[in-house]
Amino acid sequence: MQHPLEFITFANRKRIFIALLVWTLGLFAVFRVLDQPLAPNGIVSFELAGTLERVTTILSSWSTQAKLYAAFGLGLDYLFMPSYAFTIALGVFLAMGRHKGWFAMLGAWIGWGSLAAALFDATENFALWHLLLNELIPVWPQLAFWCASFKFGLIAIGLIYALVGGILPRRRPEPVEGSR
Repeated sequence: MQHPLEFITFANRKRIFIALLVWTLGLFAVFRVLDQPLAPNGIVSFELAGTLERVTTILSSWSTQAKLYAAFGLGLDYLFMPSYAFTIALGVFLAMGRHKGWFAMLGAWIGWGSLAAALFDATENFALWHLLLNELIPVWPQLAFWCASFKFGLIAIGLIYALVGGILPRRRPEPVEGSR
């Protein structure tokens, strides 16, 4: 299996990764500001509520302004999704290039998983929009919970792979028989 970003030339990978990383961290900083009025744990508590009871508790604790922040954040998240997905996938690709064998093969799968995380995020946001619009039916918090859980899991796997692959020493080429 090929990594989804193999079309990016070797010469451009690091430069694109750094630009994406800076952009993604900038968007993440904006989300930190938007999360301030969203007690108890920002938008994540809403994403992982899982039940109508928890959702209604959260929504009733938010002011009108907090709900507007949440709505704006959900909209902005559609810009953030491809940003973090491609940043993580490219980080995985860079780490993958440092190694051979099963580790590199695993990186191709994890690269696709990083992009799948954004699809789970989009589906989760769809459910959260319905909840913010007071369409309080049990399927929305459950859908948001499971999509958020898969999203966070795939993001964590991608980040761990990229960090471990970047920290581990490069794998040396196998010695050729008879050359010592």
